[in-house]
This record gives sequence, C-alpha cells and structure tokens, in this order.
Amino acid sequence: MSTVSVIIPNYNHAPFLSRRIESVLSQTYQNIELILLDDCSTDGSRSILSKYRGNPRVRIEFNEVNSGSPFKQWNKGVGLANGEYVWIAESDDYADDRLLEKLVMRLDADAGVAFAYCRSWFVELDDRPKRFLGPWREDRWATDYCVDGHTEITNYMVRWNSVLNASAVVFRKDLYQSVGGADESLRLCGDWKLWAAMALTGKIAYVAEPLNYWRCHNASVSSLTNRMGTDLEEMFRVRWWILDRVSQLQTRITNEGMKLALAKSWMDLAFDGYPNFPDITSLALKRLRDLGGTDYTPPFATWKGEVLKRIIGWKATKRAHILYHRYLTRSAMGSGQGASSVARGTW
Repeated sequence: MSTVSVIIPNYNHAPFLSRRIESVLSQTYQNIELILLDDCSTDGSRSILSKYRGNPRVRIEFNEVNSGSPFKQWNKGVGLANGEYVWIAESDDYADDRLLEKLVMRLDADAGVAFAYCRSWFVELDDRPKRFLGPWREDRWATDYCVDGHTEITNYMVRWNSVLNASAVVFRKDLYQSVGGADESLRLCGDWKLWAAMALTGKIAYVAEPLNYWRCHNASVSSLTNRMGTDLEEMFRVRWWILDRVSQLQTRITNEGMKLALAKSWMDLAFDGYPNFPDITSLALKRLRDLGGTDYTPPFATWKGEVLKRIIGWKATKRAHILYHRYLTRSAMGSGQGASSVARGTW
C-alpha cells in the first residue's frame, strides 16, 4: 500500500483538535504518518497535541514564531512528509473513516490523476451536518468522475475554486513540489492556485460521496480575510494567474468549444475586474483579442450591470455596452481595433 502523509496544520483550534486527530487515526486506510504542526497557538492547543507524542505514527512540530500564513505551514508539512501521497487535514474539520481509503484508491488506479477529492458536508459548530458544501447545480457533483485537468479549469476553475475545502483532497507529494508548492504570499486563495497548477499536469478525480466535514466559524481564515477585505484582490489575481497559464497553452487548444469557453472567461474577468483592477481588465481584453473574440455579452441587465451603473453612471455603462458590440463586429472582420481602444481606457 502507498504511504499517506497526513498533515494537520493548527492555529488556535483547540476546541476541534481532538475530533480532527481521532478522525485521522481511525481511518480504515492505516498506512499513514501523521504530522501535527502548531503555529504558536495561544489557546491551549499544544497541550492537546502533546498527548499524541507517544504514538509511533505521529510527529509533532511546534513553531517558535508565528508564520503569518497558512500556506507556509502547508509547505513546511509537505517538506517533512515521507509519503507518496499527502492529505492536508485542516485542524477544524473532520472526516468519515473511509475518506483515505476511497481517495487513495482513485490515485492508485490511475497514475495520471494529479489529485482526488470528495464531496463535503457543511457542519455546524456542534458537528451537525447542515447541507452539502458548494452552490453548484446538483447534477455536476452528484456522481463520481475523472476529468482532464485542462477541461476542468476552462469550464470551472477559471471562475471559482471548485475544490472548496483542502481537507477533502489527497494529492501526490512529488507533483505538489514540482509545481512549486503553495504560494505563501496568499492568505485565502493559495489552495485555489495550487489545485489549478496541479490540474494543468494531469487529471482530477472526484468522489461524490460526502466523506469530509467542513466547519466554518468566526475564527476561520476565510472569515478573517473576509473581514479584512483581502479576499477580493486575491481572487482576481489568482483568476488572472490561472487564465494566463491556460492561455499560454492556447496553441495546443484545437477544440473550438474550449477556445470559446476560455475567451468567455477572459471577457468575464475583464468585466468583473472593472473598475477596481484596470490592469487586469486591460490585459484580459488583450488576451480575448488574441483568442479571436467571443460572442459573450457582459450582463448589463443583471446585478453586475446595476453595480456598474452606480459606479460610472448609466450613460457610461450604455457607452461601454455599445463599444463592446463594436469590438465584436470589428473582431469578426479581423481588424482587432475595438479591443485595442477598449484596453486603452474607453471601457
């Protein structure tokens, strides 16, 4: 059996630690090592972690200084790992006893699978499952699948992180390292960027059975970053990074449907980035032109259009709509002048 290194990076999650650790040690797949990390917790977490020092499968590493980033802890843990596969089990989540068994089976069955993940429950603080995690339509994530990473990125991951919880993922250690690990400059979207980087190298396997339990609370990283207002900029930068990497491979994309989907994603990013991120809007429109344009129409009649009207006024919004349709016409004629004018600031 393949060895799995399970990493539990912790910071001030004492109320949840015992449930988390026991849900790892009780896995039906037993060929594991467990690496417990603590990032200078102040809530008594270390006394809980220290209780596991006598377990031969457990290693404990305490930081002397807080790292300031959850993704620094990810990279530290993977650097310590000896297993072929890695499961980053967040310290405030927990798992069904069969999670590793099911996901390792998918990785062992196909060497081309970069990572495997499962469906997750959203749970209350008292551990009661409330609903499935994720806002998507049920038919897409209701059954198992294995899909090419490029296809998954083009259809989904360029717009949002379709792998919402790291605790639901088991990945290949060598692949994690080959893509450079997690981006330590990010606080919220480092996992999204990482999944995309790994997906570009192979396939993604998904298990529809909900084997992971994701807990959201006031002290979670996502809650903190939402309050700090850092999530929006990170989201746009990561979306740009993903689209940029995919577009670099456009010469290999012969499927017209995929090229159109990619072009629509660039247009969507250009629209969403306006006016807060003008550099992204401008560059996104240039990439759109390089791909040959798209029939995608910015949703001026939706809430996005209403927000845009509030920001720049209805006249400017209407003018932007007209300019965009002129761009489509010119693109169809092969001139490309429309996108250039838009990128210069008339958007």
